[in-house]
Amino acid sequence: MKRWVLAILAATMVSAHSIDAQEAVAPDPRIEATIQSQIDAFLQDDLARAFTFASPMIQSLFGTPENFGLMVRRGYPMVWRPEDVRFGALREVDGALWQTVILRDAGGATHVLGYEMVLQDGEWRIAGVRILPQPDVAA
Repeated sequence: MKRWVLAILAATMVSAHSIDAQEAVAPDPRIEATIQSQIDAFLQDDLARAFTFASPMIQSLFGTPENFGLMVRRGYPMVWRPEDVRFGALREVDGALWQTVILRDAGGATHVLGYEMVLQDGEWRIAGVRILPQPDVAA
């Protein structure tokens, strides 16, 4: 539990200092639901469904759900099979919304990610994900 509190604190600090000119905004349950739904689809190996939560730009970049799934498995294993998912701050950065997500992987390691979100035809879609650096936090 103490590790999770420290991880959430670290995620808040990282998201607050990792990108210039940002402003915290009120949480949006629809954004969190989109991200959680994609993660749930990965956990069920439902690549076609997971692909639907990606923005049109991401879909055109990868072309198929299988290519997209391969990229996630190789580049973001903590997203592919997380043990736990928590949501941190939602921030506006240069007009874009970034949702902080704190994941614990199967090995117990904590990862902080930033999800760039775009509104497409009235639905939130994931336009990109980046792994954020974590500050050194003593337990």
